[in-house]
Amino acid sequence: MNPSHRLIYLPLGGCGMFGANAYVYGWGSEGEERFILVDCGIAFPAADSEPGVDAMIPDLRWVNDRIDRLEAIFITHAHEDHVGAIGHLYPEMPGAGRAAVPVYARPFTATLARMKLEQMDRPVKVVKEAGVWPETVRAGPFQVGFLPVAHSIPEASALVIETPAGRIVHSGDFNLDRTPVVGEPHDPERLRQAAEGGVLGLVCDSTNVFNSRPGRSEATVAEPVADLLRECQGLFVATTFASNLGRLQSLAAAGISAGRSVAIVGRAMQRMLDVGHRSGMLEDFPPVIPFGDASRLPRNELLLVVTGSQGERQAVSTQLSWGNYRGIELETGDGFLFSSRTIPGNEAPVNGIKNRLAARGVRIFDATNSDGLHASGHACRPDIEDFCRIFDPDLVIPMHGENQHLREHARLAESAGYRSLFVTTGMLAELAPGPPGVVGHASTGLICVDGASRYAQLDNVLRDRRRMADQGVIAAAVEFETDGTAWCSGLSLKGLPNQAPGDSRPLADLLHAQISDSLSRHRPLESESDAVIERTVSRMARNIAMRHVGKKPEVIVLFPSDD
Repeated sequence: MNPSHRLIYLPLGGCGMFGANAYVYGWGSEGEERFILVDCGIAFPAADSEPGVDAMIPDLRWVNDRIDRLEAIFITHAHEDHVGAIGHLYPEMPGAGRAAVPVYARPFTATLARMKLEQMDRPVKVVKEAGVWPETVRAGPFQVGFLPVAHSIPEASALVIETPAGRIVHSGDFNLDRTPVVGEPHDPERLRQAAEGGVLGLVCDSTNVFNSRPGRSEATVAEPVADLLRECQGLFVATTFASNLGRLQSLAAAGISAGRSVAIVGRAMQRMLDVGHRSGMLEDFPPVIPFGDASRLPRNELLLVVTGSQGERQAVSTQLSWGNYRGIELETGDGFLFSSRTIPGNEAPVNGIKNRLAARGVRIFDATNSDGLHASGHACRPDIEDFCRIFDPDLVIPMHGENQHLREHARLAESAGYRSLFVTTGMLAELAPGPPGVVGHASTGLICVDGASRYAQLDNVLRDRRRMADQGVIAAAVEFETDGTAWCSGLSLKGLPNQAPGDSRPLADLLHAQISDSLSRHRPLESESDAVIERTVSRMARNIAMRHVGKKPEVIVLFPSDD
């Protein structure tokens, strides 16, 4: 091992947050490291802080600035927070004058990755299918193997990363389910084999570190759901992650067991089912009916499995909660099951669905009020301890969680006698050859995908949207007379009450009169720039609105064209 070389680890997403997973591993002399990128996922925007944003993706400027040294991208599994950004970010990856950077994944994940690239009109040939460990892929100074782990999606894998400094195990998302409905079971013997010879570092999932109960198997979910369906006298709806094929199969099996016909509703679920069937992952999936046949069946003989477990605005769950989805309405006596964990940050839209359903008399079930209805795809605290004992690493680095999860995971590792290192997004850690520690920071963050546009999470676009949502908008048109005086020729209010308390005049009339009066006395306007006039009118409109309705709205001032 060259003593001037170092092994680095840099999370560019996925640490200090849920989602946007992107992790860099590098080897070489400082500033000349060759590196790989593990995962390239999205985060889900919060409606209150990122209004109108379609998705959030990691800022990979650090990678793009060193693109000639990127050897490969490895995707651990097909969940959106691990592969969803590949179509958005891959075009920036290849760099000029060099071969395209290969993207390695197991077959099921590779199929989804190609779909992501194809949807964005990107080349799909860059995606290469990999076998399972001990087979490995050479990527510069690294040899990387896909080590199967149990999770809530097929072919999830930890990565065994062989480096000149020692072996790193990147856990990806995992649990210890020995009887999953779909996908490979937890196999501790195979994991022990991957640990033979010693593990320098275990970079490990922290999602459920605060859950002190051992994780449950997906195989236990169908029976209690079937019991619930038998008790319900009306239509029953269940929602979960579209990508959780095991849960989709459990719900469908529960429906059939309870004597109900099952319809899978929502494009994302239909797409995942199609991929699952084509890849051979769903050979035993129960028979389902087309949604078009659902309305012809008695309500108490129907189970709908729908999208929208995280409160997405356009998903089926949200539309049902507002009243109607393609002719189906929920009513008193119906049941609704949230068969998934709510991602932190999505509590408000999910609770909004629950409250609207409750107002309709729908009974609501989830993992918090009914035992046995959910099995997490992530290892709980005792499972994390077992996983760590299997690999017995020299160093534990928590990942995949908010900062509180990472800190608690680090404390858990230390209490078990392991060294730990807290590394959150943007921290560059040196893992070898010397003592591990954080040695630098990278400029990173989240990028908003907003229609055809992209901008930073702290961009003024979001600030303006939040302000308009909170305070409203006033648009005022200003015109000039031949003597240089000006007046307000038109005014429009959006998101503001039009009646000022204690004043008989509408707020629009009051604003129009006071702005025009002030402008007529503010002479000579022809000697002032549009910017000065705009500031004057904006300040005046905000002050009037604040005085009369208690709001400071965004103000847009419109001037006549020069034509």
